[in-house]
Amino acid sequence: MSTQSEQVLENNLIKQLSGLGYERVDITSSDDLIQNLKTQLEKHNATTFTQGEFEKILNHLNKGNVFDRAKTLRDKFELLRDDGTVIYIEFFNKAKWCQNQYQVTNQVTIKGTYENRYDVTLLVNGLPLVQIELKRRGLEIKEAFNQVNRYQRHSYGAEYGLFNYVQLFVISNGVNTKYYANNRKQSFKQTFYWADKDNELITDLTQFADDFLEKCHVSKMIAQYIVLHESDKILMVLRPYQYYAVEAIVNQVQHGRKNGYIWHTTGSGKTLTSFKAAQILQSWPKVDKVVFVVDRADLDYQTTKEFNHFSEGSVDGTDNTRKLVDQFTDGTKLIVTTIQKLNTAIQKQQYLQKMESQKDKRIVFIFDECHRSQFGETHQRITEFFTSHQMFGFTGTPIFKENSVRNQLGRKTTRDLFGDRLHNYLITNAIKDGNVLKFSIEYWGKFKLKDGTILNEMVEGINTKEVFEDEGYITKNIDWIIENHNRKTHNKAFSAMMCVGSVDALIKYYEIFKAKKEAGKHDLRIGTIFTYGANEEDKDANGLIDDPDFDINLDAPAHKHTREKLDEYIADYNAMYKTSFSTKDSKSFYNYYKDIAKRMKEREKETFKDKDRLDILLVVNMYLTGFDAKKLNTLYVDKNLKFHGLIQAFSRTNRILNEVKSHGNIVCFRNLKKATDEAIALFSDKDANETIIMEPYETYIEQFQEALDTLKSITPNVDSVNSLESEKDVLSFIKAFRAIIRLKNILGGFSEFKFDDLGITEQEFEDYKSKYLDIHDEHKSEKAETTSIVNEVDFELELIQRDEVNVTYILKLLADMHYDSNNTKVSKPDVEKKKKAIIDLLGSEAKLRSKRELIEKFIAENMPHVKSAEDIEEHFKAFWDEERFKAIEKLCKEENLKGEELKEVVEQYMFTRQKPLSGSIVKSLKEKPTILERRSIIERVSEKIISLITLFDDAMDV
Repeated sequence: MSTQSEQVLENNLIKQLSGLGYERVDITSSDDLIQNLKTQLEKHNATTFTQGEFEKILNHLNKGNVFDRAKTLRDKFELLRDDGTVIYIEFFNKAKWCQNQYQVTNQVTIKGTYENRYDVTLLVNGLPLVQIELKRRGLEIKEAFNQVNRYQRHSYGAEYGLFNYVQLFVISNGVNTKYYANNRKQSFKQTFYWADKDNELITDLTQFADDFLEKCHVSKMIAQYIVLHESDKILMVLRPYQYYAVEAIVNQVQHGRKNGYIWHTTGSGKTLTSFKAAQILQSWPKVDKVVFVVDRADLDYQTTKEFNHFSEGSVDGTDNTRKLVDQFTDGTKLIVTTIQKLNTAIQKQQYLQKMESQKDKRIVFIFDECHRSQFGETHQRITEFFTSHQMFGFTGTPIFKENSVRNQLGRKTTRDLFGDRLHNYLITNAIKDGNVLKFSIEYWGKFKLKDGTILNEMVEGINTKEVFEDEGYITKNIDWIIENHNRKTHNKAFSAMMCVGSVDALIKYYEIFKAKKEAGKHDLRIGTIFTYGANEEDKDANGLIDDPDFDINLDAPAHKHTREKLDEYIADYNAMYKTSFSTKDSKSFYNYYKDIAKRMKEREKETFKDKDRLDILLVVNMYLTGFDAKKLNTLYVDKNLKFHGLIQAFSRTNRILNEVKSHGNIVCFRNLKKATDEAIALFSDKDANETIIMEPYETYIEQFQEALDTLKSITPNVDSVNSLESEKDVLSFIKAFRAIIRLKNILGGFSEFKFDDLGITEQEFEDYKSKYLDIHDEHKSEKAETTSIVNEVDFELELIQRDEVNVTYILKLLADMHYDSNNTKVSKPDVEKKKKAIIDLLGSEAKLRSKRELIEKFIAENMPHVKSAEDIEEHFKAFWDEERFKAIEKLCKEENLKGEELKEVVEQYMFTRQKPLSGSIVKSLKEKPTILERRSIIERVSEKIISLITLFDDAMDV
C-alpha cells in the first residue's frame, strides 16, 4: 500500500476545516492576501475603507517584529478617515474570541529572499494567525519544524510582513501533530502535543483538528493562552495540562467559592500556569485582588521577576510589609509576596487598622509550591483573617499521609488544607510527553567500617555525621568529581550543583576543591552560598529540605566562624567575576544570591559569555527547590534526601533544552536507592522507575551495538558511503548514523564510558562522521535541490559538535606540528601524518567545516614562513584579519555598500546576535532601493552578513 501523499493530507484537512465552519478561500499570491484582508477587516468592523484608508492600515500593520505585531493584533488602530472622522479598527476580538471571521486557504506563495509556498493557512479577519505545515506520512515531523524556520528567514517578512502575524504553528505528518508559538528562539523540544484533560495525547491530525483547530478553541488559545514574554520579546503558548489547570481554577472562582490545588510535576512550567491563572482572575470584576504567595525571599524576587517577564509592570513586588499593606488597600490587583510578610501584615498591631478593611474582600490566594508554605499556624491565621477568601495551591510534590510531618496542625495533607485536586500532571506524564527529562542515577563512594558495615546504608547507632565530614571521605568524592565532571557536563557546556548535609561539610568540600585547584589538579569554577546560622547537627536527618531564611540578623556575634568563611568564599567569587559582594548587610548578601542565580540561569542565552560560567555550585539547602536553569544538568548528592525533598532536588537537572541534554545526571555519594524508589512510587506509581530513570550503561552499549550492526549492513566501511546509489540508501545511512550519535551522546555521560566498549574505533567513528557531514553540506545548503528526500531528515548536528574543538585548539595542533617539522628526531612522514589529522579534524567538526578552506590556505601559504611555533597565533591573526577585510570588501562591492556603515552593522550583530535591523542595512546601501526591491535586498544582505560572521568570527576564541 502506498504512503498517503502530502497533497492528500492537505486536501483532507481543508475539507475537514471547511466542515468546522472555516470559509474555503483561494489565495495564491500576496496581492490576493492583501485584497482579502481588506474585505475581511471591513466585514469584521462593519465598515468600508477607501484605498487610501486601507493603505494607512497596511502601513500600521507593517511595523515591528513578531512580538510587536502580536501587540498590534491585540490593540485597536485609530484610523483618521478621508472625511476627517476617526474610527477604531479592531484586528482581533480577544474579549469575545468566537466573534471573528474565519477562513482557510492553502499554497499561498510569497516571494522574499526566496519564493516559498505555504501549506495550509488559517485566516482570522483576513490575517494569517495559524500556519500549518504538513509532511507526508512516514516522514519526520521535525522537518516540518525546520521548514517553518526556513520560511521565517526567507519570506515571512515580505509583502507587508503579514505572515509575521502568525501566532501559532501546527506541524504534522498525519500520525504526529504538534503546535507551538511563533518564537524563532525555541528548539524542536519546545513544540507540544495537544491532549485531553486526563493527559491522553491527541496526535492524529484529524482528531487534533476537531479538538484544537475548532474555531472557538483556537481563538481562545490566541486570545487568552498565548503569553507575551516582555523580557525576551517572544511569544509563549500554554501546554495542554497548563490550559486545563487554568481553566479549572477560573471555573472554580467563577462558579463557586471552593478551594483546590494543582499537582503539576516540577519542571513543567508552574510559574507560567499560575501567572496566566492570576492574569485572567484579576480581570474578573467580582475578584478584588489576586495574591500570589511564596515562602522564601528568593522566590519573592524570582517570581516577581518572572511575572513581570510575562507582562511588564503587572506585579509591584513587595520589598517590605508596609508596602504590602499599601498594595492591599490601593488599586493594585495582582500582588506577589512572601507568606512571612503576609503573616506579619495580619498579625502586627501597626498594620491591622489598614488590613481590617480587607477582611471581607473577595481575595483569591494562589500559593506557590504549597507543600512548603502551608503546614503551620500561618495557614490557619490567613484563613481565619480573610473571611471571603479562595485558596489555590500549586505543587510538584504534594503532601500525602506517607510524607507528612507532624507539626502545629497535626499530620495534615495537601488535600486537608486546599481541598480537591483540580488537575494533575505527573512526572511520568511529563517524561512521556517530552516536557521534562529522565534521570540517570549513579551511586558512588560507599564507605565501610572495619567490620564491613556499609556506612551509606545509614545503619542505626553509627555516628555517620562524623564519617561524612571526614576529610578522606570528602577528598575521595572530590577526586571522583574532578575525574568525571567533563563527561557529565559535556565538557563544561552545562553547570552542576552539589548538595551536602551541613555547613561544616560544605566548608570542607569548598576548601579541598580550592586547594586542589591551586595545586593545578583541576580548573573548575566553584562557587557556594549558605545561610550562616548555628553549626548544628545535620538538620535534614528526615531527608526533607529545609528552606533557607533570608531574614538574617547580620549583627549577631554568635557563630562568627561560618560567616567569616562565607565572606572568604564570596571574595573568591568576586575575584573570579569582578564583582563586589559580601555579607556586610542583608542587601549585599541577597544581591550575591541573585547574581549566582542569574549566572546559572542565563547560560542558556545566546549572548552569555563562557568567561561568566559557574561550573559547580555548592549548597546545603538553597536552590534545591523552585530554581530552574536549563543549562544545569548534573546534581552531585552527599546528603540524605527522601520523598518530596528528593524529587525536588533531583528535578533541578531535568529541564528540557536541546538534543545534547538527553537526561539529568544524578550522582549519589550516599545510598539513596531505597529513598529514590519510595519517592518515585509516592509521586507517580510503584512501577514508574523505568519511565523516570535511565537504563544502566550496559543497556545502552547493547543498543549501540545493534545500531552499529544496522550501520554496517548499509555501509560496511567508510569508503562504502561513497558508493551509495540511491537517495533512499543515503537516507538510510543518515538515519543509521544519527542513531549512533544519539546513543554516543547518552553513553558519553556515564562515568564508566570507554570508546573500547563501542565496537568501533574512535578514528572509524570520526571518518563516518566526516562522510555524514559531507552529505549534510551537499543537501542542506541553500542552493541544494529542495525536492531531495534527504532534505526531509534532521541531521542533529548539535550532537557531534565538540565544544573544546575551536580555532584555538587547531592552532595548538599547528604549533605542535611546527615544532615537529623543525625537530630532526621526527620523520617527515610523521609530520605529514599530523598535518593530515588536522585537515581531517577540520572536516569532521561541524563548527569548523566552513573555515576549512581558509585554514588550509594558511597552512599551505603562511606556515612555511613562520619561524617559531610561538609565533603561529600572531601570524594566524594577521592572516585572518586580512582575509576578513577582503571578504568585507568583496561584500561591499557585490552589494554596493558603504564600508563604515557595514562595519557598524557587523559589530551590532556580534554584540546582540540579533538579525541585522532593516534600517541599518538600508543605511549602509550607497543607493536607496525602491519599495519593491527593498525587502529582497535587505534579506539577501542580511544573510550574507550573518554568513560572513559565521565564517570569520564564530568558534574562534583566539
